Amino acid sequence: MQKVPLNRAHSHQFDEGNPLAQKRILLATILTAVMMLLEVAGGWIYNSMALLADGWHMSSHMLALGLAYFAYRSARYYAQDHRFSFGTWKIEILAGYSSAILLMVVALFMAFQSVERLLNPVAIHYNQAISIAILGLVINLICAWLLHDDHHHHHHHEDNHQHEHHHHDLNQKAAFMHVVADAVTSVFAIVALFAAKYLGWNFLDAVLGILGSILVAKWALGLIKETGKTLLDAEMDHPVVEEIREVLAEFPVVEITDLHVWKVGKGKFSCILALATDSDLNADQVREALSIHEEIVHISVEINPI
Repeated sequence: MQKVPLNRAHSHQFDEGNPLAQKRILLATILTAVMMLLEVAGGWIYNSMALLADGWHMSSHMLALGLAYFAYRSARYYAQDHRFSFGTWKIEILAGYSSAILLMVVALFMAFQSVERLLNPVAIHYNQAISIAILGLVINLICAWLLHDDHHHHHHHEDNHQHEHHHHDLNQKAAFMHVVADAVTSVFAIVALFAAKYLGWNFLDAVLGILGSILVAKWALGLIKETGKTLLDAEMDHPVVEEIREVLAEFPVVEITDLHVWKVGKGKFSCILALATDSDLNADQVREALSIHEEIVHISVEINPI
């Protein structure tokens, strides 16, 4: 049996973090907190339960943004902690997963509140509610602009076959989803308020609220699946696994007896594999062959005779 020798200077912190997103999320958290206080105060002063409810609804988004910021800080703080075998990146993924669950709770709350309003309509202070809803939309659009992640990475292989891997920051994406969800509900609220004020369609507020809750729930479910997959290391259907198999197929008389691949960073993977062969193949040759795939940043190889 042959194993790769341990390099004592080798770091297992495979993700460099996202300092820019961390700063932007802090700013978005502050803006959301200010808007939340304005809506709560406006609801209290103008006796508008709709504004008051939306203010407390926005507090959940502020909590999600704060959680995202805390995750970035924690990942950097514990970056050199030896207890984390493969770095602290999954602190960010855990925050994204928690934020996605919170977003689902928000969707359920929106649906419940909308159905209740549909069955029991309430008087709305249109002018004040519209003004604050528009201000809320502006704040949400600013936050969405701050948190939008258009980063992508192009990776070229030596065989001239091009792959495009989208390396999303799932923690940032979760925060972005909360802001977008709030922006969508603000748009629906503005449309419903104008329709109720000028056309008398009071029912539209509740109907659009239900529609918005379905849309938010769909986004939340997608994010839960994406972050949950990473947390559970369910990556064996990723294209990089087949790429590893293709590289190993180039060696004569080599049988893969064990293979494990999982994410350790944005677009970065760790690989543990066991091979059986009757040749003089060694671990360094395998690692060198796999090095053409830059996304594989940690490789452990075990070779056994057939």
